[in-house]
Amino acid sequence: MDVITTGCIVAPKGFKAGAVYCGIKTREDSLDLGIVLSECPSTGAALFTTNQIYAAPVKYSIITAQKGCIRSFVVNSGNANACTGEQGYKDAVEMARIASGCLKISPEEILIASTGIIGRPLDMDKITAGIKGAAASLGNTPAHGNNMARAIMTTDTRQKDVAVRLKINGKDVTIGGITKGAGMIAPNMATMLCFITTDAAVPAPLLNECLRKSADTSFNRITIDGHTSTNDTVAVIANGASGVTISPNSSEMKLFQQGLDYVAGYLAKAIVRDGEGATKFIQIDVVGARSRADAVKIARSIADSPLVKTAINGEDPNWGRIVSAAGYAGVALDESKTNLYINEILIFSKGMPTQNNLDVISASMKAGDINLRLELGLGDGADTVWTCDLSHEYVTINAEYHT
Repeated sequence: MDVITTGCIVAPKGFKAGAVYCGIKTREDSLDLGIVLSECPSTGAALFTTNQIYAAPVKYSIITAQKGCIRSFVVNSGNANACTGEQGYKDAVEMARIASGCLKISPEEILIASTGIIGRPLDMDKITAGIKGAAASLGNTPAHGNNMARAIMTTDTRQKDVAVRLKINGKDVTIGGITKGAGMIAPNMATMLCFITTDAAVPAPLLNECLRKSADTSFNRITIDGHTSTNDTVAVIANGASGVTISPNSSEMKLFQQGLDYVAGYLAKAIVRDGEGATKFIQIDVVGARSRADAVKIARSIADSPLVKTAINGEDPNWGRIVSAAGYAGVALDESKTNLYINEILIFSKGMPTQNNLDVISASMKAGDINLRLELGLGDGADTVWTCDLSHEYVTINAEYHT
């Protein structure tokens, strides 16, 4: 499997992208509207936020995704088009209609997504100009792909994209993806915006199954601030341009799933690494639980603890905060069987602190990557969650981010 790190969304055959600045964001040196298009008919699948208050483009795109024939992503940043009432939904429909005319495809093949400030109506004059401009700029060079990755950013500090090339039946199959997200990230599908393309041919029901599997071990395993957004979307288009068809329960499906898992996992971790104000990437491994579900609950409880996150920001090996967060996860534990490691150094063993030098552990926490490993000794259940620390900068960013 070869990893591609530039122009990733157009790395698969038969895809183009275009992005422009149309004035939704205030910074004129940014991009705020982008389009991805498959040049040939394609299948698609998508997953959406579980927040019961969800945005107009999500309402529209759920219907599109159910048809299984997604051919284009049309995305704006700077305005979420959420909590905008009936007019907001009409605007999402209008975005699809305008894009349909520009791209010469059916509106039912277009997935609409928006991200940004909640509660403001879209300026449809700017949106219309942006869609027309992005459609006119479509291309398949790495620069086109990079611009698309930039166009979906909000508080992100860097673009997030990756692609992989696989050999399946002697032919190249490529899977590429972009994502955005730095805040309002919680382990509850879907957690951000993510768009994936592949030149494999995958029937829509199977593509949906593969996407769900990948999301469960990636986007459903990250948290920055425990806050699920109104606009979360993860979507994939498969156009078959490689000449390789993926069938259920086949060796080809296994290879394709591995590639999709890699792309989703890479992008999920990229979101955490770019968490608002983050200085530490934290991996929390829980092993020896009675079940995988128990392991996930405990890992998430630790990951969402502000006290744990601030301690790690301060490079303080405060094991008490970690084990107490595990203790209130709502899962039965046996303190006398529990061990905790910070960066592979045992700090809590069988209900008691160890004699290991705290200064040594604190010194190890100066690294950008932190590993917490909790061993429960109760069974074979295990899982991993990724999060980041909580800094002064996070508070500043969110205090200044206004409506």
